[in-house]
Amino acid sequence: MHATPVRPNTPAAFTNAYRHVSIETGVSGASAHQLVTMLFDGVQDSIAQARGAIQARNTQLKGRAIARAVRIVDEGLRGALNAQAGGSLALDLRDLYGYITLRLTQANLGNDDKALAECAALIEPLRTAWRAIGPQVQGAAR
Repeated sequence: MHATPVRPNTPAAFTNAYRHVSIETGVSGASAHQLVTMLFDGVQDSIAQARGAIQARNTQLKGRAIARAVRIVDEGLRGALNAQAGGSLALDLRDLYGYITLRLTQANLGNDDKALAECAALIEPLRTAWRAIGPQVQGAAR
């Protein structure tokens, strides 16, 4: 599967440009809490995409989706932790994110849908809890 080049001044070019600007605008205008929410959403979306790719036997898409999930967990979620400010909770999350990264890698190597399901199940309570504190965080910022 190769991407078809998009010619300038075509509807596809405008759609791609809009999508790019929309993503950048969403990120640049987001609070720290909203950015972490985007990371949780992104990792779950990537895992779902990888699971679908395994079912479709699309190895290339599976690899890209898992690589994206690994980067989000490792560079985004784990990289944003502050052990000094977060104490033992931050250290526990660091270890959990390390485990998820390991399981994602194993899932990629073995086409292991169960490992992907495990990763999604580990992320979801964190994602839900993070969303639940959103109103409190936004209220405190005012």
